[in-house]
Amino acid sequence: MKIMRFKYVLLFFISLCIFTNCSIENDVNKIVITSDDYMKFNTSKITVKSGKLVKLTLKHIGRLDVQVMGHNFVLLKDKVDIVEFANKAAMASKNQYIPVESNEVIVYTDMIGGGQETTIEFLPPEVGVYNFICSFPGHYAMMKGKFIVE
Repeated sequence: MKIMRFKYVLLFFISLCIFTNCSIENDVNKIVITSDDYMKFNTSKITVKSGKLVKLTLKHIGRLDVQVMGHNFVLLKDKVDIVEFANKAAMASKNQYIPVESNEVIVYTDMIGGGQETTIEFLPPEVGVYNFICSFPGHYAMMKGKFIVE
């Protein structure tokens, strides 16, 4: 009788683990963005669900080195002037082109070069529309988009 009870308890915990993993997986906004040697993201619009973890992967599908054609993903706070931020970022080469002690950034990835990828995880900001850019000098003009939290 004790063995039978043990089997049911074990089955219960295994089932619980399986269903818990499934529900955790469904609570994640998985985003994959590519960038290339032509200063382009593959998308200019990202939509995520509020309250769900964001797992964002940036892949540089080009070949050029990070020093020549580096890319990152920078999510800016609401009402940040993109041009003004990008000008400050251009002076922050020692900090991956993120202004030191900036309070204008929600989250950003590492700067990567051709053939590399990087992933970050974060909770999205409150419902709204935010700008994202690549902060490598001059790239913001072509590498930008809207990050929409619903």
